[in-house]
Amino acid sequence: MGTRLATGIDRNRLILKLECNDGYPRLERSVLSSIANAIEHLNHSPKLVGAVITGTEKAFAAGAEIAELATLAGAGPAAAFQFAREAQAVMNYVARSRKRVVAAIQGFCIGGGLDLALACHARTATRDAVFAHPGGSLGIITGWGGTQRLPRLIGKARAMEMFVSGRRVDAAEAQAWGLVDKIVEIEDVRAMQFGLTSLTMRVE
Repeated sequence: MGTRLATGIDRNRLILKLECNDGYPRLERSVLSSIANAIEHLNHSPKLVGAVITGTEKAFAAGAEIAELATLAGAGPAAAFQFAREAQAVMNYVARSRKRVVAAIQGFCIGGGLDLALACHARTATRDAVFAHPGGSLGIITGWGGTQRLPRLIGKARAMEMFVSGRRVDAAEAQAWGLVDKIVEIEDVRAMQFGLTSLTMRVE
């Protein structure tokens, strides 16, 4: 574990950056709660016009924390179901935000990370971005809303291929499919990733 949500403001936009020491942020329960709190802050602030969610150079988000999932599995189906419902609620909160939320993606955008990106109103990505839903290879399927949002964007056939095969899709193909709205330069995303040191604030 150890993913953190750094927050800051840039030109009246709320910047939410997922950080992790190994560069692969995981969407732990506490992080999901922080995202929900940040979106609530966005919607109640008259000075903010929208938000950008981003990650590290290596990954936007690498999905759920496996150790946390294992603990939930040991606690029984009811606990796992409750966690799925909580995560769904956060994704829905992002999707229903009154102000625009954009995912700025570099590196891996996988599993629950892809679900978070899908919940955003738009997705920009660098050319090295990679998208996948690898749960099928583990015998699991996302419970965070991706099974509904992905087919709406790219069609049922392509979504089913991603869910069942776990195939990785690069940024160019993702844009051609309609999963990515715009491909941007790495420097544009890094400017947000590394520009928070002087902007950090707390909204939790």
